[in-house]
Amino acid sequence: MKALVFGQTGQVARELARRLPAGVTAEFLGRAQADLSDPAACAAAVMASNADVVINAAAWTAVDKAETEEAAALVVNGDAPGAMARACAARRLPFLHISTDYVFDGMGDQPFGVDHPVGPLGAYGRTKLAGEQAVQAAGGVHVILRTSWVVSAHGANFVKTMLRLGRERESLNVVADQIGGPTPAADIADALYVMAAGLLAGKPGGVQHFAGAPDCSWADFARAIMTQAGLACVVQDIPSSAYPTPAKRPLNSRMDCSRLAEFGLKRPQWELCLAGIINEESL
Repeated sequence: MKALVFGQTGQVARELARRLPAGVTAEFLGRAQADLSDPAACAAAVMASNADVVINAAAWTAVDKAETEEAAALVVNGDAPGAMARACAARRLPFLHISTDYVFDGMGDQPFGVDHPVGPLGAYGRTKLAGEQAVQAAGGVHVILRTSWVVSAHGANFVKTMLRLGRERESLNVVADQIGGPTPAADIADALYVMAAGLLAGKPGGVQHFAGAPDCSWADFARAIMTQAGLACVVQDIPSSAYPTPAKRPLNSRMDCSRLAEFGLKRPQWELCLAGIINEESL
């Protein structure tokens, strides 16, 4: 299997490059090769490729910035995936696209199923939902992989921020009323390769939820990070209202991941992966 991957330096793209399964090759397109602000160029890259499957691991992920630059974010998160998906459909290539729990309204305390009504709270969620809709409208074989709270030893993410602050401070205030599943980028990469092979083998696609287990609050996650890193920094719970941001975050990011069984997958246990992330980050 040969994969064409949009993305090169993001958390998931890095892990896709590091975790190539046996018998799989991949070509990674960074911004210089395929800028998602130019959807036509992305479609042209698909049409020119000899890949068997296409994975979009690139996106506009600056949640707060999207509030003031929604039009630009929409091109990257909505128009570009749609262009990729249409090119894939024209060539009958399976297309895998990463989405987010931000397409939901974050209400309640129950996990969101794949068919739960969507209702984004802000610009980022709206642009990601537009991407989902464009991929579905293209009519090709696809998987839309919604995930949450992505972490790794690379890029900007919660684990790296907590480690930096935990080494600098004696205590930290961390939001405790937002609940979700921290998800290692390495596990997302592995799942994408499994799903890509499954689509090529004729498995049905559609929307999938992939989030780490168990669900927890950001504050509980922070405490686990401090414990595993051997840091004495004390984490104190605060409500979201005490940490205002330009974009409203969902309080409930729990996702029902039961459909993963269609590909023989399970939710990754983030507590088991955290030590590896911490060790690599400290190198």
